[in-house]
Amino acid sequence: MGTYRAWGLLVFCNLFWAGNYVFGKYVVSELSPLWLTFSRWVLALVILIPLAQLLEKPDWKQAARAWLPLSLMGLLGVIGFNVLLYTSLQHTSATNAALVTALNPGVIVLFSVLLLRERVSRVQAAGFALSLLGVLVILTRGKIAHVFQTDYNQGDLLVLGCVLVWSLYSITGKRLKGVPPVTATAASTILGTAMMLPFAIAEGVDFSAISPMAIAGILYIVLFPSICSFVFWNVSVRAVGASKAGITLNLIPVFTAMISVIMGESITQAQVWGGLLVFAGVTLASGLIEQQWSRRKQAAAELAGK
Repeated sequence: MGTYRAWGLLVFCNLFWAGNYVFGKYVVSELSPLWLTFSRWVLALVILIPLAQLLEKPDWKQAARAWLPLSLMGLLGVIGFNVLLYTSLQHTSATNAALVTALNPGVIVLFSVLLLRERVSRVQAAGFALSLLGVLVILTRGKIAHVFQTDYNQGDLLVLGCVLVWSLYSITGKRLKGVPPVTATAASTILGTAMMLPFAIAEGVDFSAISPMAIAGILYIVLFPSICSFVFWNVSVRAVGASKAGITLNLIPVFTAMISVIMGESITQAQVWGGLLVFAGVTLASGLIEQQWSRRKQAAAELAGK
């Protein structure tokens, strides 16, 4: 896959995940975090398995041989991240959850350097710092010094757990070899839902008490954050690397603010400027500008040599 297409997929990936925060906050008021996670992935499998078969025609026996990393991906990405996130949304706002997860790129970069020996250029590091500055502007409403005075509640602490879990999931996905990305997503989802099944049965659920609006929210979560985002993420991580892809997670709070505006909420000047800083930082961190510079230098050198 080309680099530009991978970065485009990452943009949509994070847009859909931003919607997951907004709709998840509403649905979790009617459905427990465990059952919301379990139901979204069971329904997602109805599409994921045929999609994997149609697009990749995988060797499922080969996927079965990779059961250990796929099980780890199921435990981390399918169960751990989502149960922690939906539990946190019972205690904090969707915007707060999105802003706290902006710490994710730094953790992924750290893990990628330590575990995968990936390298990050100075321009990309500066891009990460700029995007993180943008998130801090949004979080503190333009008063960055107040970041040290913020009182984090139980929900915010649970989101920090999401950051750690997602970083480990991304590293595991990067190291998985021989299993196509859509198939890897489907296989890890099968294993993850199997792990959740006994706990979901023990907890039980009253489907008659779920409102039509919550059902609509579940369907959105199934189609976009569950299927599209996970497939886009796994494909892109293999194309550009976990550390670079992780920097785009700073787009989630920006998209969350945009969705909030569409739903009738107001947006502050700090959120606007912070969002612009995030977009500028992600652009630098993607390495696309460096590639353009390199191509122009190479073209100029070739022209001068003629």
